[in-house]
Amino acid sequence: MKRAALFDLDGVLADSHQAMRATLAGFATFHLGRRVTLADLPEDAAISSHEQVLADLGVTGALNEEAWEAAAATATLAATVFPYVPGTLTALRAQGIATGLVTSRAQRRVPWLLGPAILDLLDVIVCRDDAPLKPAPDGILLALHKLSVAPGDAVFLGDTESDIRAGLAAGVTALGAGWGFTSPERLRHAGAHQVLADPAEILPAVLAPAQTDHPRRSGASGQSGQLHEGS
Repeated sequence: MKRAALFDLDGVLADSHQAMRATLAGFATFHLGRRVTLADLPEDAAISSHEQVLADLGVTGALNEEAWEAAAATATLAATVFPYVPGTLTALRAQGIATGLVTSRAQRRVPWLLGPAILDLLDVIVCRDDAPLKPAPDGILLALHKLSVAPGDAVFLGDTESDIRAGLAAGVTALGAGWGFTSPERLRHAGAHQVLADPAEILPAVLAPAQTDHPRRSGASGQSGQLHEGS
């Protein structure tokens, strides 16, 4: 029986919360021609619809993709991979468990956060270019298809309510990363089978996934239609 452990990117593998907020502030600064600081952003800006955050700041009209790319590339320089990542991915693969990434980031931007050494520890990478955004389950299901792993033999670790809902809809064990962008309470409310308080809990949770009585649903494909790169 082949098994898999799939991960979200922002807030789970990469400590990028401030980088995502900085991207919004930088883009707004460029567009509005005045300084927009992190303090000008709502507390939940990183997990909110980016279009709505920008609109509330006064940014209107079509998104300037070049300016967004520049802001994202610059802000990402401050993001780092969590220290646990290399050892945990290596340990999972040593146990014969396939590893993968399912993220709402564009494919070309993943290397901005994860260097070659980390990318080499991932057996599959699915991005917004490949499947509808979470909470649609398509990205998770596509990753499992590429790995030839059944949903019942997989876990997905995410840090947002959309991640948890995508995992439940895909029929995998949905784990919440309590150190990510969303509070543990919100992850539990979204239906996470288990919320991890510390990355040290990942390996035990994957090797012996804790199931609860949360329903495992087969969700329909769909896309939010909102600009929300990250996660």
